Amino acid sequence: MRHVLCLTAAMLFLGQAAWCQVDPKVIYGDDNRVDLYQVKDKKILKLADSTLALFEGAGISVDPATQVATLPTESYGQGMSLCKEEPFYDQVNGAFCSGSLVAPNVIMTAGHCVKSQDACTGTKFVFGFAVKKEGQMPTTVPASEVYSCSQLLGREQVGTGADWALVKLDRPVKGHTPLVLNKKSEPANKTPLFVIGHPAGLPTKVAGGATVRDASPKGYFVANLDTYGGNSGSAVFNAYTGLVEGILVRGENDYVWQGSCRVSQKCPADGCRGEDVTEVGAVLATLPPKGPAKTRVVPIGQALETTLEKLAAKTPDFDTARP
Repeated sequence: MRHVLCLTAAMLFLGQAAWCQVDPKVIYGDDNRVDLYQVKDKKILKLADSTLALFEGAGISVDPATQVATLPTESYGQGMSLCKEEPFYDQVNGAFCSGSLVAPNVIMTAGHCVKSQDACTGTKFVFGFAVKKEGQMPTTVPASEVYSCSQLLGREQVGTGADWALVKLDRPVKGHTPLVLNKKSEPANKTPLFVIGHPAGLPTKVAGGATVRDASPKGYFVANLDTYGGNSGSAVFNAYTGLVEGILVRGENDYVWQGSCRVSQKCPADGCRGEDVTEVGAVLATLPPKGPAKTRVVPIGQALETTLEKLAAKTPDFDTARP
């Protein structure tokens, strides 16, 4: 059983303290990943409610009578050849990437998660793939929480730079609020961060206690976030403001062999290569200027820009304990 969150969100995300107990299995420093049922802060839960999982569409089936969608999941521990002491060993996984809602019918993810319109068409975007009660695995969700790709609005994938995609969904999203992007500045070194997504395809995990390690690269920054494959496309948040600073896109190797099974790679907080996060500014910089629709390179333009501006204007500081 994972440890229950026992401190305030500000203490967790600023790294001033961590847990009632500390799990020694780590990525960068302590392993800060937790399930949604362990998160008590309503602001964080609201942000998590606007994140989603990317699944192969062909693997999802919907019961027409109950309108329940069954997700293609398998045993995380056995499927990944993990040692039994590995965190979340008994859970299921199945998502191949993560994403976040940034407008009523637009999601943001990593460019390498959706490489073409055909790939986008074959993907389902699923809200609610999370452990909301201890021991209850989310192998199904209401069919209304499953969305399809209407159009790949734009993407970029630079191996040592920005990596992002914007996807227009088949219909406006109901019951989830678009996240707010930080459009005004880039994060500096030591900015406190947290991430919400699907590490190794698992149900939603929140991981804090991280900071920006290197803000100097063009189009992205390096952080010590506890993330895995499957976190690609996850929204990375500023722990002070709750605004999205970027998209998790690349990182260190996730596992190492320990005899006949695998465990998470262990790195000190300032060690290994770090995790790369595409800056929000790299996405916004590619949006076409406001003007006649026929002149826009990507059909997203003014409507999304206006929505983002309105959302940002309404957003107070996330962490009221900010010094």
